[in-house]
Amino acid sequence: MRLAVIFVVLFLCIGNLFGQDKVVDSLEIRLSEASTELEQVQLYNAISDQYKYSDPNKMLSFGSKAFKLAEKNQMKLEMGVAYLNMGTAYIILGDYEKAMDHFVWAKSVFEELSKSSQSNREIDQGIARALGSMGIVYSEQSNYSKALQYYLEGAKVYEKLNDKGAASKFYNNIGVVYKSQDELEKALEYFLKAEAIQKERKDPNSGITQTNIANIYFKQGKLDEAFKYYSAAKVNIGLHPNPRALGEWYNNIGAYYNTRKYPEMALENWEKAVLTFKEIDDKFGLADTYLHLAEFHTLQNNKTEALEAANNALALANKTQVLEQIVVAEKLLSEIYSQSGNMEKALLHFKNHSAAKDSLYKQNDVRKAVETAMNYEFEKKELLQKEENQKRELLLKEEAKSTNLKLLFGALIALLLFGIGFLIYNRHQLKKTLTLQKELAEYEQKALHLQMNPHFVFNCLGSISSFIVQNGTDSAIKYLSKFSKLMRLTLEYSKESLIPIDKEIESLQNYLELEQLRFNDKFNFSITKDSNIEDDVALPPLLIQPFIENAIIHGVVPKSQNGNISIAFSVTNVSLICTIVDDGVGINQSIKNKENSVLAHKSMALGIIKKRLEMIAETTGKEALITIEEIIHNEEISGTKIKLTLPLQYATN
Repeated sequence: MRLAVIFVVLFLCIGNLFGQDKVVDSLEIRLSEASTELEQVQLYNAISDQYKYSDPNKMLSFGSKAFKLAEKNQMKLEMGVAYLNMGTAYIILGDYEKAMDHFVWAKSVFEELSKSSQSNREIDQGIARALGSMGIVYSEQSNYSKALQYYLEGAKVYEKLNDKGAASKFYNNIGVVYKSQDELEKALEYFLKAEAIQKERKDPNSGITQTNIANIYFKQGKLDEAFKYYSAAKVNIGLHPNPRALGEWYNNIGAYYNTRKYPEMALENWEKAVLTFKEIDDKFGLADTYLHLAEFHTLQNNKTEALEAANNALALANKTQVLEQIVVAEKLLSEIYSQSGNMEKALLHFKNHSAAKDSLYKQNDVRKAVETAMNYEFEKKELLQKEENQKRELLLKEEAKSTNLKLLFGALIALLLFGIGFLIYNRHQLKKTLTLQKELAEYEQKALHLQMNPHFVFNCLGSISSFIVQNGTDSAIKYLSKFSKLMRLTLEYSKESLIPIDKEIESLQNYLELEQLRFNDKFNFSITKDSNIEDDVALPPLLIQPFIENAIIHGVVPKSQNGNISIAFSVTNVSLICTIVDDGVGINQSIKNKENSVLAHKSMALGIIKKRLEMIAETTGKEALITIEEIIHNEEISGTKIKLTLPLQYATN
């Protein structure tokens, strides 16, 4: 339950908290003695950065002072740093919309500097920090796919700079995102990468990373490995004191000992967690610990202790208004009173549990709606900011050119100004034309994409109808359950122009399992992915499924024996290749079957896909094509092979 908090602390808190007051005092003395405005701006930013450990309001105040002075003197680099500091303050204050605005502006400023001859390491670090901060906002909103996109992009910048320390923090954050999506192996891969760097650098945050690794092993049931990392984490937290991390460690090791059937040791560590969280008045962490204790004492049949712990957790959760904790606490109290025979209080707390649970569902629905709107606004603002910077950059260049020409060629000033004006007009018209052409191509592709969605839904609904007729109500309910999961994935990804390849594979796996169920295991299938394909390789959604559908319905189903379908993804330097092979009746026989079928209908899928491929090729300037051929073995038709070649694209583009 403390996942997001550990995550933000790791990214934002770099340094020794206990020396903060001395550092701030020293910086304020230097500020009073500063002789230039550049030095003042840099000190305002430095003081703002220090207050992220304790006072977000002061952090925001000093960041605003730095920005106003930097903007007045057009100190671009310092403006970007001030934007980052103010955005971080807004994260801590919980105003994610303002936080994202400031990170978008910071990224835009640094990218503008990067395009000029001023590009250097400090600017690239600013871009990476902005990307990481935007990832934090998305992660706090549970928008993990967006968070992952920005973390991967930021990590690449730090890898390019060979900044291992900063890269390790991104690796840890990427691990947290994968863990939140239950992709434990990928999470473990990035946690271990982070830990290797932190070990080498003796990083003060290594204890937190090792706790994350231990939690993954614990969740996988690898208890010996988990204990090894819990032990190492305790040593590092002791070397670099961090009360919140220590409290979390006590909670985790308590759960470990409880699983290992050492109740005394579990209880001892949870009691230490209570003391640790009380020292720093961490109500959220303390409520978590009391919930652990309440569950423990309930299982041990210690009703008095269980009741006390559950009531303590509920009181703290009501203070912090954390609905997840309220739901768990009310449920525990209902169970405890029920076991004690006090059915009146058991019913009361069960009603409270149900009400809190309903509120949580409503809150999540509202949050998702708000997040969708905010994500749209964030992306729009980022695009508008880029366009504004480009216009401003062009204007500044032309103004500088005009000034130089006036000084050097006074006699020709009228003619030169006319030429510059004509050039600006032509460039503006050309840019406008190119922009319109690009937008037109993008809208055409989206329109074709939207045509695919109903086609896909109609086919699926037809399959369900057929299945109900053939297999009866019970099987139809099971089929509908799988179909709802597939539709949820389809609707989620259909609004994106590109989706990660792993998500496409997941969707295809779902679809093939549905069709296996529908046709009574008439065929087997396999999906393979080349190990050289990177995690962030992406492709357009709903492009491959229609070919698999044809392979099933017109290829393997008409066979008298069971069939096989294989889907393989591979990669070259410039292309992503998907190969679909079935051992069905072949193309020609399939066409004959469709001509002889009374129920034959006009399929739109292939025409739409061909048009989409044309749009993809036109937009990317790279090859996008499809080939279909019959497989002939010993002069007999043994199936069909479809090869789809797409431009190599990435989710981060």
